[in-house]
Amino acid sequence: MDVLVSVFLPLSLGIIMLSLGLGLRVADFVRVIQQPRAVFAGLFAQVILLPIIVYGFVVAFGVSGELAFGFMLLAASPGGVTSNILTKLVGGTLALSISLTGLISLLSVITVPLLAAFWAGLFLDAGDVTVNVTSLALKMFAITAVPVAIGMAIRAAANRFATRIEPALSFMAAVLFVIIVIAAVAASWDVLVANWATLAPMTALMVLCLLALGWSVARALGLPVADRAAIGMETGIQNSTVAITLAGILHAGPEALPVIALPAAMYGILMYLGALPGGYLMYRVTKGAARAPAQAPSF
Repeated sequence: MDVLVSVFLPLSLGIIMLSLGLGLRVADFVRVIQQPRAVFAGLFAQVILLPIIVYGFVVAFGVSGELAFGFMLLAASPGGVTSNILTKLVGGTLALSISLTGLISLLSVITVPLLAAFWAGLFLDAGDVTVNVTSLALKMFAITAVPVAIGMAIRAAANRFATRIEPALSFMAAVLFVIIVIAAVAASWDVLVANWATLAPMTALMVLCLLALGWSVARALGLPVADRAAIGMETGIQNSTVAITLAGILHAGPEALPVIALPAAMYGILMYLGALPGGYLMYRVTKGAARAPAQAPSF
């Protein structure tokens, strides 16, 4: 099982992040300067408010110990490629979504180790998890930032090659994601069954609230509806693969995939239950806004 933690999980996450990097360009980061208000809204919602909301859910539903830490580890993780796909489907600003995913993924090298250390001290007993901030930051850099940078370099140096391999790599990333989620659920099946009545509604409701959180922050800053949809999806759809991989790396016990990984695995499945109704409402609003100019009378 050590091979799962030391080889398979980091390698799988590396492939997923490489797939993300292939879809990024330098222009996506230039957008931080060009659209500061939209980028600030996304960063504020996902990096600052999201962990606070998730902590509120953990307290409200009486979740504690390893499960609570698992939810907070998920809250500290960046968004994933799925948020980009869903943003496109609901009519959101895809370019903004991609920019936020890339930027927050790179920032996670700093934010995740610090937040992991904080939440571990709050929810776990000494010895359950060992969080060395510097060591974890280096590992985060190796399995997230480096693959993203390689993907961007390939896109910049060989655009045709990147375009040709991107579909296959995206498919491989999706398959690996499914395998990781199933493995994490199977490893903590008894805990899942015992806590299903609490964890399932909590997770599904949490997704809806996080989608609404991103939309509301963007709306409060006066952003157009397409940007609201992008920021809503970025806030509501987290990269559960990062959280599962970190759970395996951080856990001090003999299990390759501990209970800490279960919240992220559940989220990887149940996020779609929240994303479907939330995404449908976003779609209705964005499409309505797109039609409005055409329906307005001309003078």
